This record gives sequence, C-alpha cells and structure tokens, in this order.
Amino acid sequence: MDPLVFLVFVVVYLGMIAGGLPGLALDRTGVALLGAIVLVTADRLTLAEAWMAIDMPTMGLLFGLMVVSAQFRLGGFYTRFTTRMAELDVSPPVLLAVIIVAAGALSALLCNDIICLAMAPVLAEGCVRRKLDPIPFLLALACAANVGSAATLIGNPQNMLIGQVLKLRFDVYLCQAAVPTVLGLAAVWLVICIRTAGRWTRETWAAPGAGRPFNRWQTTKGFLILGLLVAGFLYSSVPREVLALGAAGVLLISRRMRSHEILQLIDWQLLVLFAGLFIVNQAMSDSGNLQQLMNSLRGVGVDPAQPAWLFTTSVVLSNLVSNVPATMLLLPVAQHPLAGPILALSSTLAGNLLIVGSIANIIVIDQAARLGIRIGWREHAVVGVPVTLLTLAIAAVWLVVLAAWVG
Repeated sequence: MDPLVFLVFVVVYLGMIAGGLPGLALDRTGVALLGAIVLVTADRLTLAEAWMAIDMPTMGLLFGLMVVSAQFRLGGFYTRFTTRMAELDVSPPVLLAVIIVAAGALSALLCNDIICLAMAPVLAEGCVRRKLDPIPFLLALACAANVGSAATLIGNPQNMLIGQVLKLRFDVYLCQAAVPTVLGLAAVWLVICIRTAGRWTRETWAAPGAGRPFNRWQTTKGFLILGLLVAGFLYSSVPREVLALGAAGVLLISRRMRSHEILQLIDWQLLVLFAGLFIVNQAMSDSGNLQQLMNSLRGVGVDPAQPAWLFTTSVVLSNLVSNVPATMLLLPVAQHPLAGPILALSSTLAGNLLIVGSIANIIVIDQAARLGIRIGWREHAVVGVPVTLLTLAIAAVWLVVLAAWVG
C-alpha cells in the first residue's frame, strides 16, 4: 500500500462529501484537481500517465453534448417552451404532470443539469403570475429531471461515463431503463400531489429573471442536429463521442451564434472534476490500494461486485460524495452483466434524496433563491425522500425481473 496515494484519495473523497476542504476556498472541483496535482508532483504518476488516465471518449462525449445543450439555451428554446407550458389553461395537478413529463423527456436527451438551469427561473415566474405556489412545481422539475435523465446514456454525466467505460449499447440500455423511468416519473407526480394536498395557490413574489429571446432558426437547427445525433446513437456503429464532437463542430460553424457565447455555457468545472477524479482513481488502482480496499470490504461481507451490494453501495455513496465520484469509484468492480443499468439507475435515482445528492437539485434551489423563493432542506426532504424510496424500489424490482430474463 502506498500511504501517500491512500491519503490523497481519502482527502479527495472527504472533500467530495464536505463540498470542499475546511479553511480553504476549494470546492469539489478544486479538491479533485489539487489531488491530481499532488500525485503528479510527488511522482506517483508521470504527466503522460496522468493524461492517459483521463478517459478522453467520456470527456469528448460530455463536451459535445454540452455544446448541443448550449445551442438550445442561446436559441431561447427553454425560455419559450417553459413560458408556454406555464401558461397552459389547465388545473394545477395537470400542469404538474405536464411539467414532470416535459422535464423528464428533455433531461433524457439534453442533460438534466442544463434543463434545470434554463427552466427553473422561467417556471417560477410563470407560477407566480398564475398565483400558484412555485415550490411544488420547482421540486417537480428537479425530481423529474433526475428521474428522466436515468432513461438514456446521455441524460446525465454519470450515465455518460457508465455507458462509455462499460461499452453499453444506447438502444439496449434505453429498453432496460424505460420502465423504471416512466414509473418513476409517475411516482414523482403522486408524491407531490399527496404532499401538496390541494394547497396549490399562494400569493407570492419573485424577482424577474432574464430569459433569452426565441430564435426559430437556431432552435430548429438544434433539434435537427439532436435528431441526427440520437439516430446515430441508435443505428450507427460510429463511437458516440465522435458523433457528439461532430455535432458540436457543426453547431460551432455559425454566422450568428458566436463561439465564445457557446463556450461560456460549457461546464468546464465538471470537465475538470472528471479529469481530476480519473487521475486520483488511476493512482489508487495502480498502487494496489483500491484492490486492498475492496478486499477489506469483502472481508466484512460487503462485495460491491455483487448486484445487490452494487446497488446499495451506489445509493449510499451517491449521497455522500455525489453521484459522479461514486460512479467513478464503483466502475472498476462493475462486472455483472447488468452492472451498467444497476449503477446508472441507482446513482441517478439516489440523487433526489437530499439537496446535495444531485447538481440538478442544487441548481433549482439556487435559481429559486435568486428570485426570492426559499426552498430549504425540509421542504425538499418531504418530497425528495419518498420520491427516492419509491423510485429506488421500482428500479430494484425491475432489475430483479431483468436479471431473471438475463439468467
């Protein structure tokens, strides 16, 4: 065992739990980057080895899909779509169902974090204009975005990573995840309706948010590229990262949409977080520490390679260190034929339990706060906890059924 590598690994993952390091102005991304720098400067990995540790296909896929999502934001699609949805002349429960279906479907294709960032302020304003309490609808947005993103291998960063590392087929995973995703969205609607108990109206105020003007051509171009991209994922043998980068390249060739505006919307923090964790985990694996850690867990009866333990460990770790670091940590032992859907569903659905369990939750809470709408831990928990328990139970039962079919 290499004590320095183990110490860096522990400090980095404690930083993932705490959201930073006490006394230092470091967030999770800064902690992961610092850990990688320490390992390289301490000669535990050479620069070449550190570079090789970064899974470039995953990084390429992430970047390409971020550019596609940026196209829709700059084209004003999210603002126009959310505004029209909030203005529908329907009852509050029906409006809630529309929001859940829309957020779930969009998150499956355009990444849940982006959906929440773009839709939350517009949705909040729409609810205020209708004299509806915005909190149930904002919580529905966050929960549905998390659940909906579980449906595909491009719905969220951890699913992209799982799909790339485990070489999962886009269409096969879609079939495996469709049932728990659809039932999970129904569970979100049911829980919020029960918790709201008919108390839909509320006189409130929200600061006006800034929306982007709608551009029909840019939005149409975005949907055309997205449609071709998904068709490529389903029917082409070209690697997903190549297709995504190709789509990004096409969108960057524009006479109207400035490239610096698109690149400003790229989540560089997430890309650096991925790179740092790839390097830290590689050093942990190369040193033999990771294998010793897994052997120690097996010694006390916990074997993450087994489906039930993989599911359980993923749920626990996702709420301790967040779902991306948890997924990276568990991927080396994800060897079961259904390890991909087990890890993707459990890590994603677990994100609704606590505010910090998912970046999508944090984004919605933060966007609401900027408009003067406070959603605290308790307000989130009364919805997030039952939604998480229900959706995880649905997923667990479905995975047992899948395992019986595979067996």
